[in-house]
Amino acid sequence: MLEFEKPIIELEGKVKELRRLMQGSELDLGDEIARLEARAARLLAQTYSRLNAWQKTQVARHPDRPHFSDYVRVLLTDFTPLAGDRSFGEDPAIIGGLGRFRGRSVLIMGHEKGRETEDRVRHNFGMARPEGYRKAVRLMRLAERFRIPVITLVDTPGAHPGVGAEERGQAEAIARSIATCLDLRVPIVSCIIGEGGSGGAIAIAAADRVSMLEHSVYSVISPEGCAAILWRDAEKAPEAAEALRLTAKDLLELGIVDEVIPEPLGGAHRGRQTTIERVGEVLARQLEQLATFDGEELRRRRRHKYLQMGRLAAV
Repeated sequence: MLEFEKPIIELEGKVKELRRLMQGSELDLGDEIARLEARAARLLAQTYSRLNAWQKTQVARHPDRPHFSDYVRVLLTDFTPLAGDRSFGEDPAIIGGLGRFRGRSVLIMGHEKGRETEDRVRHNFGMARPEGYRKAVRLMRLAERFRIPVITLVDTPGAHPGVGAEERGQAEAIARSIATCLDLRVPIVSCIIGEGGSGGAIAIAAADRVSMLEHSVYSVISPEGCAAILWRDAEKAPEAAEALRLTAKDLLELGIVDEVIPEPLGGAHRGRQTTIERVGEVLARQLEQLATFDGEELRRRRRHKYLQMGRLAAV
C-alpha cells in the first residue's frame, strides 16, 4: 500500500466488508455501498490528478505494475527466449527473444524485476550485470542481421553496482549497448514501463521512438541516490525527485521522450490489462511509422535525435 493511497484503500476495504455482511443475510446495504464507492472514486481521481514527482516514483515502483513478462505474454505470440552473452553467462535481469507482434516478427527485450521474493532475487530486481548488456548487444545485432525491428521495455532502478559487475566491465558494457542502439539499421522503439534508472535504462532505450507510461519515471539517478550525494541525507529524496524532473510530463517537455501513454485511473497496478493494451497500440503505431525508412536513414535520424538533446539554442 502506498502511503498516499491509504484513505482510498480504507474506503475500498469498508465496501468489501459491507458486501461480505450482505452475503447470506437480509441486510440491504446497497445505498451505503454506492455512497462509499462514489466517494472512493472521487478521492482516487483527486489523488492521482495531483501526484508530485516523489509520489509518481512510488507508483512507478509499485510491485503490482505489469512487468516485462506480462507484456510478452499478452502482446506476443510464438515468443522464443534467447539466453547468454556468448562470453560469460546468462543474466536473468534482462530477458530477450524473438516473437510475433501483431503479425510482425520482432525482437523484444527488457528488464524483468520479478514478482515473488524468490523470483525477484533470481532476476536481481531488474538490475542487469555486464553480461545482460552484452546479451542485449548480441540480440540487437541478430535483429539487424535478419532485418527485424527491436522493441525494448525498460523497468530498472539502474545497472547492478556490485564489485563483480565492475570487474567484468559494467561501464564498457553499458556504453557498447548504447552505441549499438545508435548504430542499428533496423527500427527500434522503447517504452519506459516503470523505473528508468540511469545508464542501466538508456543502455537499451536509445531508440527511434521512446514512450513513457504516465506514472513511470526516467532519470540519471534515483531520488535517494541524488539526495545522498547532494544533501548526504536519503530523507531528502522527495526534494531530489522534484529537482530531477523525472516525470513523464517533464521529460516530454524537455524532448527526452516522444510520447506519454495514459494509465488507467489509479495507475497501471489497478488496470494491468488495459495498460498493456495501450502500450501495444503505441508500439504498433510507432513501428508502422518507422517502416517507411531504410536502414541508413533510420541510423542517421536516430543519431541526430540524440545529438540534439541538451543543445542550447543561440540567443
